[in-house]
Amino acid sequence: MLLVMDVGNSNITFGIFDGKKLVQHWRIRTTKNKTKDEYGILIKELFYLNKINEKSITDIAISSVVPPLLPTIVEMYEKYLSLTPMVIEPGIKTGMPILYDNPKDVGADRIVNSVAAYEKYKGPAIVIDFGTATTFDAISKKGEYLGGVISPGIIISSEALFEHTAKLPRIEFVKPKEVIGKNTVWSMQSGIIYGYAGLVDAIVTKMKKEIEGDPGVIATGGLADIISSESETIQAVDPFLTLEGLRIIFERNKA
Repeated sequence: MLLVMDVGNSNITFGIFDGKKLVQHWRIRTTKNKTKDEYGILIKELFYLNKINEKSITDIAISSVVPPLLPTIVEMYEKYLSLTPMVIEPGIKTGMPILYDNPKDVGADRIVNSVAAYEKYKGPAIVIDFGTATTFDAISKKGEYLGGVISPGIIISSEALFEHTAKLPRIEFVKPKEVIGKNTVWSMQSGIIYGYAGLVDAIVTKMKKEIEGDPGVIATGGLADIISSESETIQAVDPFLTLEGLRIIFERNKA
């Protein structure tokens, strides 16, 4: 079986594929100062609790946007599973031309998402990933990575309100029943959720004018469900798009 892992700035998402079927998945907080032994113990514990035989894992694929943590994760797998992971980095065959000024500048997760979106949904596409940053990636009808947009993430924006104002509290991401808030928390929730839905629709509308054809719009990431319910442009929510992309790229490089 194949273990795939996406190391993000806020969370690490990983899962296990049996062939093309995702049989288990987890999300844990990214902790940059954890040691390889701490991560190794955590992985072993998750396997034990979910009755997964670690010897059934034959391959590992990783994407990461946290360079200092990548060696720790690789060494952890080498020590605790006796496997050296395939890392998504320049030189790996993705099957997707990268039409970026410097292809090395594109985050591995964005390429992984784009590969999965084109493979699964075909045709031109726009992928929105609601992570630490909210990213928009454009894929042509020929399967080329065209570029994209990066905006501050929802959590970053919410934390900025809390940290840089004297009286605004830290809030829970819950959609309020009406836009016009009757208290401070309600007003902040409206600003974040409806504001981000508007941001998404405005950017997608402008991106569509620069992409040949009629691109499908796919959302992924932890907060995709909340925003997509208020968006007029998001057509599908795919919570495991990144994990699927890792599987696809691994298979393209397996030989």
